[in-house]
Parts: sequence; C-alpha cells; structure tokens
Amino acid sequence: MSDFKRIGTDYYKVCNVPLLSGDFVKTLIKWSKGEIITDKGKDFLQTIKRYDGFITIPDNQNYKQEINSFYNEYEKIEHQLVKGEFPATEEFLKHIFGEQYELGIDYLTILWTKPIQILPILCLVSDSRNTGKTSFLNWLKLMFQGNMTINKNEDFRSRFNSDWASKLIIAIDEVLLDRREDSERIKNLSTASSYKTESKGKDKIETNFFGKFILCSNNEENFIQIDEKEIRYWVIKVNSFAKEDVDMLKKLNNEIPQFLYFLNTRKIKTERLTRMWFTKEQIYTPALDKVVKGNKTYLSQEIKEILIDDFVAFEVDVLRYTASDLLRKLTESNIRTIRNKVSSTLKLDYGIEPKNGSYNKYFSSLSLDQKSIVSYETKKGRYFEFKKKDFITDTVVC
Repeated sequence: MSDFKRIGTDYYKVCNVPLLSGDFVKTLIKWSKGEIITDKGKDFLQTIKRYDGFITIPDNQNYKQEINSFYNEYEKIEHQLVKGEFPATEEFLKHIFGEQYELGIDYLTILWTKPIQILPILCLVSDSRNTGKTSFLNWLKLMFQGNMTINKNEDFRSRFNSDWASKLIIAIDEVLLDRREDSERIKNLSTASSYKTESKGKDKIETNFFGKFILCSNNEENFIQIDEKEIRYWVIKVNSFAKEDVDMLKKLNNEIPQFLYFLNTRKIKTERLTRMWFTKEQIYTPALDKVVKGNKTYLSQEIKEILIDDFVAFEVDVLRYTASDLLRKLTESNIRTIRNKVSSTLKLDYGIEPKNGSYNKYFSSLSLDQKSIVSYETKKGRYFEFKKKDFITDTVVC
C-alpha cells in the first residue's frame, strides 16, 4: 500500500518520525503534488488512495481507518493484545491510586472501552520526589500511542490547539494553570462534545471533542483554581516510592499487551451515576480539599481571620455582614480593597450569595467597670451569612 494519501485536495505522506526514546510516531506530513510526480512519476498519482476529508472517531476495539470515504485521524493502537499476568503494572497502579485502586482500574477501562465517555479531570499531585507521576503519563503515552499528547502550560494556553484538540488524552505535566480562565477552559472542555480547532494560518474548524485531561503537579495547593462545589476534579496525592526502580517504565511497557487484554475483557464495577460516570463522593479525596483551601485568595484569608475573631468575641453561631461592613473591618486592619472585590471574593471563594433583609450587627463596648459587653443593632441591607461551624471546628480534649 502506498505511503501517500490524498485527503480532500491535499497530498500527505505517512512518515514514521523518530523520537529521542528510539521509538517513532506515525505522522501525516503534507507533500506537494509536484514533488510526488518528480519522485514517482505522473502515473503514480492514480494509485494514491483518495479521501473526502478528515474525521476523528475514537475506537480502540473495532478500529476503522476509513469511514464513509473519510480518513480517520484517530490512530490505530498497534499493540497485539495477549492474555497474561501484569504484576509490575498492578503494583504501579496500586501505588498511584492507593485506596481508590478499583476506581482507577474502572477509569482506565472506560478510557479504553468507551473513549467518548466523559470522565473526571484526573490530577496527580505531590511535593515529594520519585512518586511516579511523570512515569504514569509516559506509560499512558506508550499505551495509547499517538492518541495522547503530553503538554506544557504554554501549549494549553496557546490559541493554536490543533496539535492536542483531537487527542483522547491531553496531559499537562508540571501544571500551573492558576488563572481562573485556565480552570474555566478545562472545566468546559471536560464536558464538551465539540470544539473549534485552530492552526497557524488556517480558519477555525469545529470538530468532535472527546479529550480527557490528566494534570500532574508538584504543587499540592494551588496548581489550578478549583471551587468548593466543583465536581469535575479527581485529585490524588501520590506518595514517594520506598525504592526507585530505574527499569520501571521498561517493565510497564513489556506488560502493556497483557494489561490491555485485561481492560478489554473486564467488567466495569462502578455503576454510571453521573455524566462523568463517577459521583463527587466516589472521587473525593483530602487532596481535593487541600487545593480548594489553597485557592483562597489573600483577601479571602483576611476575611476568614476577621470572621473567626468575631465568632470568638461575640459568642454567636451565625454572623451576617454586608460587603460594606466587611470592607470597613478590612480597612481598619489596613487591608486595602474595594467593596466589589469583597463581594466577588465571597461568591467565588466561599460560594455565598447575598440575601436581602434585616440582620443583626454585633459590636463590643466597655462597661463602667471596663468589662466587655456584646450588643447589636438591627440593620437592613444585602448581607452575607456566615456559620460558625464552617470557620471554627470545636475539638474535644479527652
């Protein structure tokens, strides 16, 4: 079969581009009609397979290169599946997913058998060294081959996205996407069914989108903006290996045919209960809480300190303040900001919406014998309500 293809009105050559690892990746490289004639002769053009255009239809089990005269850009997985054991892979995945190992195996099974199924944004985090986070990405790349890409932060932020928008797995290593627009973009894409791809010098093209995001970071607290009520992120803290195995990736690569056979034949244990398959409760981890708390802004932290002080001073379970009330308190503490910023911080960082009505505003005063007296006055306005249990956890000493 010829290495050349005519797709639409353009000619391409299928080339095996060598990698530093000694492996290669199959790539379509544009070829001019004139050069083909120079190399092969004019009659050779008649032997070239013709396609009407590109499509991207992911299928790892019943792959088709040509669908209704269109060329499928999703690549065929070249591994030959064989039944067998995969001890190194099992040990590695138990290290990565820990107590959520079975969920992790279900995640990988869905990724292999149901590639268009929406899945959570998987985040592997650790501030320790030798954890296997990057090895996990490299292993997935070996497994899914050209259908996965490993990017840097700037690749994702670039408006030119044609190099990753058609991939099944979009991984970002050493991720630090701390702008809110970064998080919003990933969240929207994680549940999108279509997306506009853009290449340099070309118009945007709307295409199917089925990408799954996997983020790896050495920053456990604020590598990305995650809101308190967010349900799309699965954040796993990965511990260091007790002993480094320099041949680990080679062992994992050797077991890929057996592991894929396992995924191809196993039954998914987790019932599909949400559009991202897993529920918020199933993928919850303390590592997620750490990111949510770490995302709180400096202003948010100052507001929290003011509220804790007032809960202690006034000995109440509920406090109500308008944005203006809090602005005055912040100003008294030499924190410079504006009322609109206070209001947006409460909405974004704490998920609190203002209410209209009357509220009690507490204050302290000194009696004649210099004892502190807590009093209040009733006021009207658009107030935010805060509950003591959300800011102060009582500890019982036995």
